[in-house]
Amino acid sequence: MDMKFALWGMKHFENFLRRIQQETSCWMRQWQQIKVMNGLLSKLNLNRRYHVEQAFTILVHHLRGPLNICEEMTILHGGFLLAEQLFHPKALAELAKSDWEHVGRPIVEALREISATACSQASAWKRKALVIIWAKVLQPYPVIPSDTETRWQEDVFFSVGNMIPTINHTVLFELLKSLEASGLFIQLLMALPTTICRAELERFLEHMAVDTSSKDVAFFLDVWWEMMKHKGGQQDPLLSQFRTMANKYLSSPDEFSHPPKRFKSDPDVCPTMPLLAMLLTGLKQIQSRISGPGMKCCALANLADMLTVFALMEDDPQEVSATVYLDKLATVISVWNSDTQNPYHQQALAEKVKEAERDVNLSSLARLPNETIFAGFEFMRSLLREWGEELQAMLNSTQGTSYDSYRLCDSLTSFSQNLKLYLGTTSLSKEERQVVSELAECVGDFLRKTNKVLNKGLEKDITAAIAMAIIEQRMDRHLEMCYIFASEKKWAFSDEWLACLVNNQSLFREPGLVLKLLETVVEVGTTDGAIPQSQIKQVIDVILECYAGLSLPDKNKVLSGVLVSWGRKGLCEKLSAYLEGFQEDLNTTFNQLAQSASEQGLAKAVASVARLVILHPEVTVKKMCSMAVVNLGIHKFLAQILTAFPALRFTEEQGPNPATLVVSCLKETVWTKFSTPKEEKQFLELLRCLMSPVKPPGIPVATLLEPDEVLREFVLPFLMLDVEEVDLSLKIFIQTLEVNACSEECWLQTCSPFPLIFSLCQLLDHFGKYWRLPKEKRCLSLDGKDMVVQILERFCAIVLANAETFSPDTWIKSLSWLHRKLEQLDWTVSLRLKDFFEGHFKCEVPATLFEICKLCEEEWTSQAHPGYGPGTGLLAWMECCCLSSSISERMLSLLVVGMDNPEEVKLFSKGFLVALVQVMPWCSTQEWQCLFQLTRRLLEKQLLHVPYSLEYIQFVPLLNLKPLAQELQLSVLLLRAFQFLCGQSCRGWLPLEGWSHVVKLLCSSLTSLLDSVRLMRSVGPWAQGEQDLTQEALFFYTQVFCHVLHIMAMLHQEVCEPLYVLALEILTCYETLSKTNPSVSALLQKVNEQHFLKSIAKNISPEERRQTLLQKISNF
Repeated sequence: MDMKFALWGMKHFENFLRRIQQETSCWMRQWQQIKVMNGLLSKLNLNRRYHVEQAFTILVHHLRGPLNICEEMTILHGGFLLAEQLFHPKALAELAKSDWEHVGRPIVEALREISATACSQASAWKRKALVIIWAKVLQPYPVIPSDTETRWQEDVFFSVGNMIPTINHTVLFELLKSLEASGLFIQLLMALPTTICRAELERFLEHMAVDTSSKDVAFFLDVWWEMMKHKGGQQDPLLSQFRTMANKYLSSPDEFSHPPKRFKSDPDVCPTMPLLAMLLTGLKQIQSRISGPGMKCCALANLADMLTVFALMEDDPQEVSATVYLDKLATVISVWNSDTQNPYHQQALAEKVKEAERDVNLSSLARLPNETIFAGFEFMRSLLREWGEELQAMLNSTQGTSYDSYRLCDSLTSFSQNLKLYLGTTSLSKEERQVVSELAECVGDFLRKTNKVLNKGLEKDITAAIAMAIIEQRMDRHLEMCYIFASEKKWAFSDEWLACLVNNQSLFREPGLVLKLLETVVEVGTTDGAIPQSQIKQVIDVILECYAGLSLPDKNKVLSGVLVSWGRKGLCEKLSAYLEGFQEDLNTTFNQLAQSASEQGLAKAVASVARLVILHPEVTVKKMCSMAVVNLGIHKFLAQILTAFPALRFTEEQGPNPATLVVSCLKETVWTKFSTPKEEKQFLELLRCLMSPVKPPGIPVATLLEPDEVLREFVLPFLMLDVEEVDLSLKIFIQTLEVNACSEECWLQTCSPFPLIFSLCQLLDHFGKYWRLPKEKRCLSLDGKDMVVQILERFCAIVLANAETFSPDTWIKSLSWLHRKLEQLDWTVSLRLKDFFEGHFKCEVPATLFEICKLCEEEWTSQAHPGYGPGTGLLAWMECCCLSSSISERMLSLLVVGMDNPEEVKLFSKGFLVALVQVMPWCSTQEWQCLFQLTRRLLEKQLLHVPYSLEYIQFVPLLNLKPLAQELQLSVLLLRAFQFLCGQSCRGWLPLEGWSHVVKLLCSSLTSLLDSVRLMRSVGPWAQGEQDLTQEALFFYTQVFCHVLHIMAMLHQEVCEPLYVLALEILTCYETLSKTNPSVSALLQKVNEQHFLKSIAKNISPEERRQTLLQKISNF
């Protein structure tokens, strides 16, 4: 090279060095700068024809890539230059194994200096340097000039690799051995494509087999151990680039002339099995060079582990429990702590744990080939025979436990156990079984002659520290360690335990862990008096923060666990001393809820209640139940909050009839304690919402009350006439049936449907004695009978519709049981279940009913009933007609009355009036309507004769009363009935409340007559102007008015208020209608009727009512 070219090159090298300093911001030592300059000048000497400025531009471009040229690379380059000088005149590509001791030191020192300089990234830089060196070894040599331009741009290793002289595999393997980098070696080896991987391992084994030293043996055993510990799926960008470029290096040379293609990795990249087989062969090759008990222990332990994990274990072995796993880690680390020669002796605990995890986590996804397995069995047997006595002497000596000796005992113990299982479960030939049996005996004999106890003299107080390190560093199985951490009572409340809990709260946001922590705190906090209360409170606060961070379903899991462990009082049962201010928080929270009850704030409200409900579930739920009933309009909002906690369906198994927490709180807090109808109404609505919750957006809710438990707890015990809650219970019953109308009726099986039907029937039976019961025994009005009938009909229909859910035998037995029980009750009650029993039992009625009805004997049967003697057939018939409109129509069709016989009709009419008087007082409103409608039908059929007397007629009216005849007859019939009732023989039948009831029935019937007349005016001939019935209607009003006043005169004044109001209404109707006819004759008639009505009204008392009526009449 001439001087001019050299000066030109030097100028550009100075610019290049300045650019390196600007890009890397690192100051290189003077000797490193000189080496870089000398190295680059040497490159110029080799490639004068290439433009230097272009080469520098590409180098600077690579400064920003994953393999930057910076201070570390210059150090590495310097090390190789010094090694090259030491080996001069030979090239490093010719280095032999024996030359490394003299030549390799600068390279090793350079790498160690890199590790010392980049201490924060020492391992990363070491790995990067080894990747560069291995890539250099794999690079094709010599470089073809035509490929250089392409490689500069495509090969990320080309620029940094060109700073290193050409080297061979010997340099690589000896460097790895000197650095004791067995782990990095396996990591990089396994990143290579399968074929290259095997070839490189083959070269390594060949290298180890030549002039094998004790260091070679130690490194080989470490590599083998690392191979077994290696886990797949650890690729990163650097390893991917290494794999891709290695594939290109060893492919056809023209690949670089084509556009680069993205390399697709083989899913079965470098399977471990063939490599382990190669290592087994390698062990045999160097067996004679293995000296010293430590190496022999390691070799046997490796062989035992390989055969155990890759040959004897199941394909998918069960993972050991977390406790066993932790104990094993503790044992390994204890051995390292006591073994001063172990490389991990001085490491920090976290680093020890990480490495110990790799040691105990051996696993395999495949099995070694059968021939390899049995080759391994035979080789192990031979090694045990050859080394057994020496190793037994060492293991039985008094010297401390080394890690190699521990591994040997542990690995052989595990191997022996798995070998026995293998013998018992695997199909083997006779020769194979003999080999395995002899090996099992050999291993067992070796272990029996060994006195070494694996855990003897080892530390036991490091388990907690290991578990906490795993949690802190998020290592393997750290979530399982969290469970041990949360459960272990001995560790709790130490400073380290508390710090770990506080620093790793996010890991403990899991329902199982929160529960374990609570159990630990409760047990330790209540038994260990030495722990400061402030510390316990701090831990509780941390746990509650973890609980607050859970999802709502997970909070429910915790709440469920708390209820199971500590019952309805929750944490307050055991930790009340540390939960001061709970009552204040409770009141504050619910005051805020009451003021801002809206769906927008529902999520926040649920979160607030979630904290309270775990502290004291019972008090919290009771507070909500009380508020839901007392505070107007808030019940739906509180029900939504309650239904967000399905865990409240918790049932304490105490007492004969255990109830859920919600039911218990409702019964203890509000049930039977209502002070107003509004509270009862809100309670009903609350039950509805708890049985059929409204699903708000974003908040999962669940049914808190099932229909069967509502019926069992709030209905069945209260279906008695003398129980105050009977009315509300019936309303609850109706609501329960409505809410569950569209749901699957499987709840019927658990709600005791037949006893429930019988209870309803018993309640109906009590209504038959209603007016004979003391007032305090009549907690339900007679109209409540209609509600009972409605429930009974609906419930029976539901049961009948779901009869197939019962087994045929159960259904028949239940029907028979119910039928027998109903025999104790009034016969009319059983008749209400006619459809229910159809096809199984006939309708049993008094025999006298057959006297007036044509009853089919296939459907009806007679039975003697007390009180139904001769002549009571019509009474029984009328009692049937009261039951329902359908039965009334049926009984009317079966009635036998000779219409062509006046005497028979007359006799029937008298009997009808007597029966009416007997039945009316015990009729509910609906029953009376059925009876009144039946009376109309009888009048229409002319089966009932009601003569109209002239007692309230001043002059014979010349009117057409035929359109109003039925209404007039019904009014007279009612008058006659009351004349009977108020007569001497019947006057004592009813208490004052009974008279009020029959007056109410009377008023309802008379009002329907008035409505009927109004209807005639609005529709029909009168409304169309074809017929004027004004005079007839006025006559009807006067007659009804007189009938009402007549009845009032017979009754107690205390019960006459409804009749008095009705009389005023009749007068209003009369006055309104009379104004429509202003003729002179009409006026004269009005004056006469006015005088007549006044004469009737004068007999009414008290004075106040009389004067009001007279005043009303005077105003006509």
